[in-house]
Amino acid sequence: MANKKSLPILMLVMFLVMVGFGIIIPVMPFFAEEVGASPMQLGLLMASYSVMQFLFAPMWGRISDRIGRKPVMLIGIAGLSLSFFLFAFSDTLTMMFVSRILAGFLSSANMPTVMAYVADITTPENRGKGMGMIGASVGMGFIFGPAIGGIFSRESYSTPFLIAGVVAAITFVFVLLVVKESLAKENRKTKGEANESRWKAFGGSLSYLYMLSLITTFSLAALEATFAYFAAERAGLDTVHLGYIFMIMGVAGAFVQGGMVGRLIKKFGEGGTLQIGLIVSAIGFGLVLLTNSFWTAALYLSVFGMGNSLIRPCVSAIISKRTTVGQGAATGLLSSFESLGRVAGPPIGGAIYAVQMSSPYLTGLVATVVALVLYRMYVSKVPGKAV
Repeated sequence: MANKKSLPILMLVMFLVMVGFGIIIPVMPFFAEEVGASPMQLGLLMASYSVMQFLFAPMWGRISDRIGRKPVMLIGIAGLSLSFFLFAFSDTLTMMFVSRILAGFLSSANMPTVMAYVADITTPENRGKGMGMIGASVGMGFIFGPAIGGIFSRESYSTPFLIAGVVAAITFVFVLLVVKESLAKENRKTKGEANESRWKAFGGSLSYLYMLSLITTFSLAALEATFAYFAAERAGLDTVHLGYIFMIMGVAGAFVQGGMVGRLIKKFGEGGTLQIGLIVSAIGFGLVLLTNSFWTAALYLSVFGMGNSLIRPCVSAIISKRTTVGQGAATGLLSSFESLGRVAGPPIGGAIYAVQMSSPYLTGLVATVVALVLYRMYVSKVPGKAV
């Protein structure tokens, strides 16, 4: 059986998964345009992945509560590899949609199952730190992946997808041979218990935390979708400089999740650290409005990113400690709410940006304050300690 020593192995797994995923980010829009996709079709293509994640992450979480974490992880990684290869050989928009829908359906098994695995192998005191370390590995994968994809896209648009498929296939073999199961058979749910948990996971005071996660993810997605236009208008920044800015933001967030989350939780608890993250994120949204150069953009986005990087590990840890259903069901529902935020954020952010360019960041600031209120409402419903 797995133990806490499995955490570094799990971090490597998620790093490899996210490197593969990140490789395709800078290339997919151009590849889709090459086969004739319109801007609206490109938006639908990119949204299809998150929609499938929203729909099916809770299902995979519940399945992992029934059959164990490792087989579900293998399904998710195999599906990701298959979808990358399918996209690489796509010569029609229909094939691309099939690939992205397949990727969203199967790879939605990865994040909730990994977070449930962390909950299985960590003590309540160390859970937030463990969630943060996984978040850091995810962040580092997103930093290196797009850079690799950009380099290999010079050969052809399909090459990064082939590389991503190979990386995912290697990760599958690694998980198959090295990762141990974390959920003992005696702790697994029956089919009836797992199906019942879908209604229980959102119940009670934890519903405030799921809504908090939805709001903060929505705000982040709206910023990511519009900041390129904002920075170009305010500071004349091009795509190369924007790539550097988001890389700096990613490094800052990964540093916080990997090195500071555990220390902050030890000092302030998950609830206190979550509130610090929300306050710093709100400040970051306000600072973004003052962007006027490359360095101010990098600094202000890094402030936002550091605050935002505190939120998910703390929310995940609190939910995993207080949920009355299986860890997979709880983390699956959390992933589903985050996916909904990623679906809604870009189109709504773009729409309000078109009305007034500062709107997505003012909205994000207000939404983050609302998230802080939701947390205080959660605390008011919990007897004794909030976490």
